[in-house]
Amino acid sequence: MARDYYEVLGVSRGASQDEIQQAFRKQARRHHPDVNKDPNAEERFKELNDAYSVLSDPGTRARYDRFGEDFRKIPEDWEERVGTGAGGGGGGFRGWTTAGDGGRVRFTRGFGEDVGGGGVDFEDLFGAFFGGGAGPGGAGPGAGRVTIPGADQEAELPLTVEDAYRGGRRSVTLAGPSGQRTFEVNVPPGVIEGQRIRLAGQGGRGTGDAPAGDLYLRVRIQPHPRFRLDGRNVHVTLPVSPWEAALGATVPVPTPGGTAKVTVPPGSSSGRRLRLRGEGMPDPRGTDGDLYAEIRVMVPPSLGDRERELFEELGRTSAFDPRRER
Repeated sequence: MARDYYEVLGVSRGASQDEIQQAFRKQARRHHPDVNKDPNAEERFKELNDAYSVLSDPGTRARYDRFGEDFRKIPEDWEERVGTGAGGGGGGFRGWTTAGDGGRVRFTRGFGEDVGGGGVDFEDLFGAFFGGGAGPGGAGPGAGRVTIPGADQEAELPLTVEDAYRGGRRSVTLAGPSGQRTFEVNVPPGVIEGQRIRLAGQGGRGTGDAPAGDLYLRVRIQPHPRFRLDGRNVHVTLPVSPWEAALGATVPVPTPGGTAKVTVPPGSSSGRRLRLRGEGMPDPRGTDGDLYAEIRVMVPPSLGDRERELFEELGRTSAFDPRRER
């Protein structure tokens, strides 16, 4: 499911129009791409605009509140047409809410009375109203038939950091109400957490001759024992020895694409970050992310006789005091 528009703007469902406008302005200033240099800022800003365009209009907001993310696919006269097809009068269907995956919905009548128990397929429902029998007013088979495009659906696509970095073809198996389905997916190199991959026409079935919806695979980057992602930037811990930290050295550092070399400046302490420009997640449409290696000074777990002598000599001759304020 797409993110709830109220959640995007950070307001409650009962928020006033003024509160919605204020929330949008505050978020827009924070996430505008000209101000926020985060790689995700542009996508976040588009999401804010989409949410505001819907919730700022009272009529559109009312339809969104009633039909959820599929409100654009429901004809504006849906209630009138369905109510007429069902016999008119007070027994017409008043609305629906989602009731699970697979594009199945639960219809409600009147003031929320549940209809149909475990959910009803659009195609089954509207076929019963308008297909194969007398249409509204007895006009004959198929008269007034409602055609509604299939609902878009969404599923998660778990990827390792390395798989997200490289991209490529993947076979994905998803479980649905009709059983398992397997898809061949082309994962673009450098996909990041939350990015969606669209599979056109693989979503919910449409009614009548209406087209099927799309299936969106939302990327979920799995936890990694070494790498931590922040947008397209990659963070990694870089262990170094006391002498490498003190004297400086060129050491290998792991990246999602392999191994790179980084120069540790002399006098580096734990916590110092070294930046490797362009060694983060690739961006085919922009600037690649960076890799940040954070130094962690490691001491030998045990010392040989000569090592101990050298450290003792260093302790006697060095005036360095790490606990002295500098």
